[in-house]
Amino acid sequence: MRSKPILAAAVLIAALALPACKPPPTDAAVARADGMPLPAGPSVPLPSPDTTGAVWAASGGPVSDAPMRLVYGIPGEPVLLALECLEPGTPDARLRISRQSPADKGAGALLALIGNGYIGRFPVDSTELGGRLMWQGEVPADAQGWNALIGQREATATVPGAGLVRLNPSPLPMQLVEACRGNGSPDQPAGRA
Repeated sequence: MRSKPILAAAVLIAALALPACKPPPTDAAVARADGMPLPAGPSVPLPSPDTTGAVWAASGGPVSDAPMRLVYGIPGEPVLLALECLEPGTPDARLRISRQSPADKGAGALLALIGNGYIGRFPVDSTELGGRLMWQGEVPADAQGWNALIGQREATATVPGAGLVRLNPSPLPMQLVEACRGNGSPDQPAGRA
C-alpha cells in the first residue's frame, strides 16, 4: 500500500520537472516571426475626392438614339462614378453602378446612395474594369434607393474605404433611372410629351 503514494509522488515530481527541461524563450523566435509575410488585410482607406465642378455627362454608345450610360466627374479628370441602364423598359431592367476607385481582389461591400429623402444600399463587388479592380454592382431599376438621385439637392455615394463622393445636382441621373424603368427617355423627363 505504501508503494502507491510513493509512485504517485514520483509521477508528480516527474511531471513538475518536465517543463524545467525546456529552454527559456529567446529572441530567436521573434527573429523568425519577422521574416514571415504579414497577413493580407484591406487596403488603406482613401480620402473623399473633391467634387467641386464635377458634372454628370452622357457616355457610351446609344441605345435607341438615347444614351443609357452616364459618368460623373470633373471634366478632363478620371471618372468618379458611372451609372448604366441594362435591359431598359423590361421586367429585368437594372442599373449598373460603378465607383471608379481601387478595390481589393475578392472584396464586396454595400454602396450607400443617400439624398433627397432616400437611402439606397446597393451590393457592389470588386470587378476588373480596364485592367484595374474597381467597385461595381447591378440593382433592379425599380429599387426605391435610386430615388436618392431625384430632385435638385446634392446626393452622396459611399463605399467603405473608397471615400464619399458628393453628387452635384443634375436632372440627368434621374432621367436615366426613369428611362430604364420604362417611364421616359434619358433626354426627356418622365411625364412630358
